[in-house]
Amino acid sequence: MRKIVAGLFISLDGVTESPQNWQRGLMDAEAGADVGEAMEEADTILLGRRTFEEFAAYWPNAPLDDPFSAYINNTPKLVVSNTLTSVDWQNSAIISGDINGQLAELKQGHGKNLGITGSITLVRSLLRDGLLDELRLQVYPIVVGSGRRLFEESIGTLPMKLVDSTITTNGIALLHYQPAR
Repeated sequence: MRKIVAGLFISLDGVTESPQNWQRGLMDAEAGADVGEAMEEADTILLGRRTFEEFAAYWPNAPLDDPFSAYINNTPKLVVSNTLTSVDWQNSAIISGDINGQLAELKQGHGKNLGITGSITLVRSLLRDGLLDELRLQVYPIVVGSGRRLFEESIGTLPMKLVDSTITTNGIALLHYQPAR
């Protein structure tokens, strides 16, 4: 059985938007290894529409020697959207309609994890609907002040269980949670 696992960079004040603007100088080897581990454990990437459009505008033309560029361009991508009608980025397909049913079916299949990068609206909905199996947060020691936050909208009370934690050399808290069902 496959798992849906989300990995997010998040500031101390809960901002997840545009981490490239605030986390790069703080990332260290341990945080990079955490990202690398998530990439190795996933064979499919789930993306929300907004993140997909941002990534599709950048990553197909990014330097080929960037490890994330090679990973994201070559790994199958599923875009969760009821508004997109086509995608032209290689290895991409759209999931629409009964999204929860399709994701539940994918989880029953064989393969590695379905990994989510960014896509906070998607992460919120999967948490709310009980489809997210693990939430991996990299909490950076910085207050950003403004930007979209992971829990801007109420998803109700959702008890989580901490299953792994590490504090890196630069003070990044690597926190892996699973819903406490």
